[in-house]
Amino acid sequence: SLIGRQLGAYRVDSLLGAGGMGEVYRARDTKLGRDVAIKVLPSFFANDPDRLARLAREARLLAALNHPHIATIHGLEEADGIRALVMELVEGPTLAERLAQGSRLKAQGLPLNEALPIARQIAEALEAAHEKGVIHRDLKPANIKLGHDGNVKVLDFGVAKAFSSDGTGSDVSHLPTITATELQAGAIVGTPAYMSPEQARGQAIDKRTDIWAFGCVLYEMLTGRAVFPGETIQDTIAAVLEREPVWGALPAQTPAGIGQLLRRCLDKDSKHRLRDIGDARIEIDEALTKPSVDTRAATVPNVQTGRLRRVLPWAIALGAAAIAAAAVLAPWAPRQAVSPPAPLRLTADLGADASLATAVGQNTIIGASVALSPDGGLFAFAAQTTSAGTPQLYIRRLEQLQATPLAGTEGAANPFFSPDSRWIAFFAQGKLKKIPVAGGDVVTLCDAANGRGGSWGEDGTIVFTPSVAESGLFLWRVPSGGGTPEPLPTPPDREATQRWAQVLPGGKAVLYTGNTAVGGYEGAYLAVQPLPTGARKIVHRGGYYGRYLRSGHLVYIHEGTLVATPFDLTRLEVTGQPVSVLEGVATNPSTGASQFAVSDTGTIVYLPGRSNSAPVPIQLVDREGKTTPLRATPALWFNPAFAPDGRLAIDITDGRQLDIWVYASAGDTLSRLTLDAADHRGPVWTPDGRRIAYWRRRATDMPPNLYWQRADGTGEVQRLTNSRNPQTPWSWHPSGRFLAFTEVNPLTGTDVMILPMDGDEASGWKPGKPMPFLNSRFIENFPAFSPDGRWLAYETNESVPPQIYVRPFPGPGGKLQISADGGIQPTWSRTQHELFYAALNNRIMVVSYSVEGNSFRAEKPRLWSDARYVPREAGQRAFDLHPDGTRVALAGVVETQAQSKQEKVVFIFNFFDELRRIAPVSQAR
Repeated sequence: SLIGRQLGAYRVDSLLGAGGMGEVYRARDTKLGRDVAIKVLPSFFANDPDRLARLAREARLLAALNHPHIATIHGLEEADGIRALVMELVEGPTLAERLAQGSRLKAQGLPLNEALPIARQIAEALEAAHEKGVIHRDLKPANIKLGHDGNVKVLDFGVAKAFSSDGTGSDVSHLPTITATELQAGAIVGTPAYMSPEQARGQAIDKRTDIWAFGCVLYEMLTGRAVFPGETIQDTIAAVLEREPVWGALPAQTPAGIGQLLRRCLDKDSKHRLRDIGDARIEIDEALTKPSVDTRAATVPNVQTGRLRRVLPWAIALGAAAIAAAAVLAPWAPRQAVSPPAPLRLTADLGADASLATAVGQNTIIGASVALSPDGGLFAFAAQTTSAGTPQLYIRRLEQLQATPLAGTEGAANPFFSPDSRWIAFFAQGKLKKIPVAGGDVVTLCDAANGRGGSWGEDGTIVFTPSVAESGLFLWRVPSGGGTPEPLPTPPDREATQRWAQVLPGGKAVLYTGNTAVGGYEGAYLAVQPLPTGARKIVHRGGYYGRYLRSGHLVYIHEGTLVATPFDLTRLEVTGQPVSVLEGVATNPSTGASQFAVSDTGTIVYLPGRSNSAPVPIQLVDREGKTTPLRATPALWFNPAFAPDGRLAIDITDGRQLDIWVYASAGDTLSRLTLDAADHRGPVWTPDGRRIAYWRRRATDMPPNLYWQRADGTGEVQRLTNSRNPQTPWSWHPSGRFLAFTEVNPLTGTDVMILPMDGDEASGWKPGKPMPFLNSRFIENFPAFSPDGRWLAYETNESVPPQIYVRPFPGPGGKLQISADGGIQPTWSRTQHELFYAALNNRIMVVSYSVEGNSFRAEKPRLWSDARYVPREAGQRAFDLHPDGTRVALAGVVETQAQSKQEKVVFIFNFFDELRRIAPVSQAR
């Protein structure tokens, strides 16, 4: 015995108890003059350096927890080979002792007015710890002290994590939930019954395992019996995994909300379990102030009251308090007796002095700028404070009115949450990154030059579309902690892209939007890719941005409308007819993205609006902003490029294939140049207007490489490059002997390359070996030769926002920054000493320049025209300067298409109930 011994500054006075994880003594702190509890660690633990190191890390974290219902850890002590935890000494019985007293008195449980206040204090302790990222892992009555003053203290917070073994084949006697007494003769009193099913299986756990244990403790307080009793460890664990609680054991006076709360806490599927212990606290408060009775016959759990209360500030701010209050105070009854609650719809301000970043451009988001955490408690969005600003992530709790910017997320696009709602992943500066929802350091995971969505799986793997190197626009995966990405199985023939992935529940497959062309997604399809391998399966044609919902539905976008259909997650197939759900959801059919997100708890948030990439005409705009039609027929077109004589080459998609077309305004004729079964994009005229270079991609020769052919369609198509990396042409040198193009390199990102050309029209042309011109670690894009061939303008993201620079060609020489507040797509005038570029607010800027010897001198940028253009997909040209130097061809400029501020979003609560009403899942299966 250690009684009477001195451990450092602590004198051991008496033994308080013993268990499988060590002995607990009362001791006196001789330095500070206070009584403490000391847990002496067992020898198997004290001799394990890995566990000791883990315990030290955990103790440092737990020492920072300061809450009236959490027993404090004062520190670690080591003396004479004995290692011990020094903890706050809490006078009073444990909850286990209090329950045992009731059992001896043959009580069926604690009185309601005693049990609920205890449960509320336990919930407060868990809530405080969970907000700090700490999970108890071993909540049970023996770890809950009932102070003589009525104050409840939860003991051993987080210690179970340090006690647990990370390896396999661990001795079951060393589990933190099994005491020494319980090991005798293989019998147990019931402690393993507080393990969640996922914990019993040895799977990864999160805060929901504490919520399960909380439900077990609350059930036991109300009934006087363990929720999952058993004579042996195996019997108890089998009950946890296979049997349901005896709901009839709940006393008749149990409030309705408490009965429903217990069912949510004790749902064996953690995905359907109560997501936040704070909701339990709210439900207990409601029961303490307005008790109702008898829920033993209820079969469907409901915590809608707590969820609606969290969003009440939003409703009040919008003048909808009456509606919300009516929903909160509605007398919920079993589903068999009444209809599901009607959906609650709120139009809400963002809560920040910013507007959503929704435009399609190099500086703004091309996917969904809104995201909801799986637990439904957090709203994240990408927004910018000015129309020319750089997007940044904001986070807002639904019970709060204000959003908080997350530092370090400049340039963020396409945010998505981790399954435990503690992290947000996003794309920025050509990388996939993540940040804690509470803010902190941004972690870079891997390269992702032009991210097209991602999804964080339950196993810690992120599936995403990076658009780097050999990946093209297909699905890759990377550990959520960072590392080397790996491709998913090779895409089938004619699949040009896989994007907007969602890892399905269980992690056995990925849902994604697929298409045979990169652009025009109204004709796209939704497919699932089994994991880790297997043949892809198309589940629906004619839709994009698909999402599987926990209600058992597949939702997707078709012609600007959100459509739902029942979906069997086991068979991975649609099981019912599609039903229109929401009209007027902001979409982008040129990228296949949409502005909506749905939580696992049945809340949807969306941005109302129409497609910002619908078929549009091509118009000419002058300096005064006057517009005249160039080609009035709307189309899904990209990359306008003028020939010296005024003909216009563009790439157009019909939803199935991208082709190069040539438009002559004289006669209003549009002729298709590329006729084979392949995608073609990015036309660039030679200086004499005889040929057009472009990238070409077939399913059999991914990724795209460079080709050219005569502009009149005669002659053969000639391949110019042969590379394993995606390439895009941008500008011909006025001599016609150099082609500037970009190449996505796995080591250096997007580089500017130069392709030399030998020969002439008479003898024939022969492409030389491509040479790097700019291959830094940054993304360099849109290279453009000056009319005299001495300078090359380009865009780079070496700073935030991206800027335009000019360098001498072929060099040597330094660079000169041209843009002031960000810029993309540099374009030279053929007639004036002017360099045009697009500002980040989708307006055209111009810079006058002069050349003196070998010096390039640029004046201050000025607004060329107040007219805005409708942006195209990121990485594609949205405008070109007419050869006369006075007009610009761009997407149809219509006043209603001006980039209005997007400062409001729409929330719909009870969304799953509405889906089940209009598209019943049970009838489809």
